[in-house]
Amino acid sequence: MSAGAGLPGPADTRPEAIKAIPVRHWGRWISAVVVIYLVVAIIYSFAKNPITDWATVGSYLFKSLTLRGVALTIELTVVCMVVGAIGGTILAVMRLSKNPVLSTISWGYIWFFRGTPVYVQIILWGNIGVLWKHFYGGLPFTGLSLGAVSTGPLTNSLFVVGVLALGLNEAAYAAELVRAGIISVDAGQAEAASSLGMSPTLIMRRIVLPQAMRVIIPTMGNETISMLKTTSLLAVLGGGVELFGRLQIVYSQTFQIIPLLVVACIWYLAITTVLTIGQHYLEAYFGKGFGQKEAEAAEKRAERRAARGHA
Repeated sequence: MSAGAGLPGPADTRPEAIKAIPVRHWGRWISAVVVIYLVVAIIYSFAKNPITDWATVGSYLFKSLTLRGVALTIELTVVCMVVGAIGGTILAVMRLSKNPVLSTISWGYIWFFRGTPVYVQIILWGNIGVLWKHFYGGLPFTGLSLGAVSTGPLTNSLFVVGVLALGLNEAAYAAELVRAGIISVDAGQAEAASSLGMSPTLIMRRIVLPQAMRVIIPTMGNETISMLKTTSLLAVLGGGVELFGRLQIVYSQTFQIIPLLVVACIWYLAITTVLTIGQHYLEAYFGKGFGQKEAEAAEKRAERRAARGHA
């Protein structure tokens, strides 16, 4: 008889499998039910409120007046973002320049336009004709004048005023976003390209900016959505240059404030949804060959640098 005979084997001493019972978080379920109830109650109350007047909402939703305002809002958004993106890129390159004059001018521009409210800037541009009747050109300190241009056409076109106010303001914010994107690119790549004889302009255009786009695009997408909503501030100028301004003129005469505000909200939400989808595909396109974690980390670094402002 061998040693250990009659003793239980390893299989006999194995403990039974543990049956894990998940902990029931009753507080979470109760709070979720309460929140759902409140949301449904608010939506139901709003939808059934006679002041909402869904008949008026439906009559104005696709009215030519509203559709024209939607078209002008989209046009303003596109033009202002183009002005802001081009101006921001130029300002970012100037800000990173080793030339102290260019760097200081860029810093001063960003400091002013980021330091004053866009609402104040809109009013300032709307009254620019009060400050200057004409813009004069000439050589300073010589008395030589090359001519004068009246500010009348500028102040008479609310669309131009809107583009100047929002586009120049956006350039200041875009400059910091572009600068953050440029900084996120490894400096060693620019040094390697320089060693191959590439000029700084070519390096920026062929090496740095294409790689910085994967950081710039997400933040610029957010800026575009923000610009769409910021166009509503142009209503302060009157004249109905965009969607909200047009609807504001109507409800100031008909006193159908809530229904027309609902119309504005529906259209803003619809356009924002389309822009969000477009932003998703742009991010996917420029993020090819770049890991998701690395992309998120780079985006966060860009946002932190942009938030620091002029640091």
